[in-house]
Amino acid sequence: MKESNNLILAPSILNSNFTNLYSQIKEIEKGGAEWIHLDIMDGHFVPNISFGPLIVQTVNSITDLFLDAHLMIDNPEKFIEMFKDAGSDLITIHIEVCDNIHKSIESIKNLGISVGVSLNPDTPIEKIIDIVPYVDLVLIMTVFPGFGGQEFIPYTLDKVKKLKEIAGKNNDKLLIQVDGGITIENIRKIADAGANVFVVGSAIFHQPNIEEAVKKFRNILGI
Repeated sequence: MKESNNLILAPSILNSNFTNLYSQIKEIEKGGAEWIHLDIMDGHFVPNISFGPLIVQTVNSITDLFLDAHLMIDNPEKFIEMFKDAGSDLITIHIEVCDNIHKSIESIKNLGISVGVSLNPDTPIEKIIDIVPYVDLVLIMTVFPGFGGQEFIPYTLDKVKKLKEIAGKNNDKLLIQVDGGITIENIRKIADAGANVFVVGSAIFHQPNIEEAVKKFRNILGI
């Protein structure tokens, strides 16, 4: 797991062209991306269906980049081993769907991979205070999950700032990830608020030159 003083760009392949997935992943590698973000949606927890372990396995066969699997699904504990076996290096689950979040966290840790917990824009940051010491990453959704291309929700910036304060007292190595509406225009402001892992989808994969788009984001972040 990367140290918390690093800034990490995690392109989301949800917005990629799946007919050209191999070459687009190679482009983000050339641009210097360290992670790939994998949006797993089940059509229940979120109103969309994306892909499952077979795509994760395919991505893992293409690249050695760190694979960041974000499970936007009901009953995630039933599927974590499946996604680990497919090649995920980090599995993030949602606080909103876990009846026993501590048990789910331990289940992921016991697989020997990193663990993250996510919360939606309307879920109070206070919901995850008790688990901050036990996870590697907290993902603050900066849009409501389900679809790419949405605009960043401004009030989520305050949640990033609050989480940064909480992490300073309880887990100074915590990675704070943001996902949704991250653009060239706002990424520096979000980093200054305390985020250090940035999921970027359409602002990379919908550009004519994906490699250069990655480099531009990294230059703005100074990485």
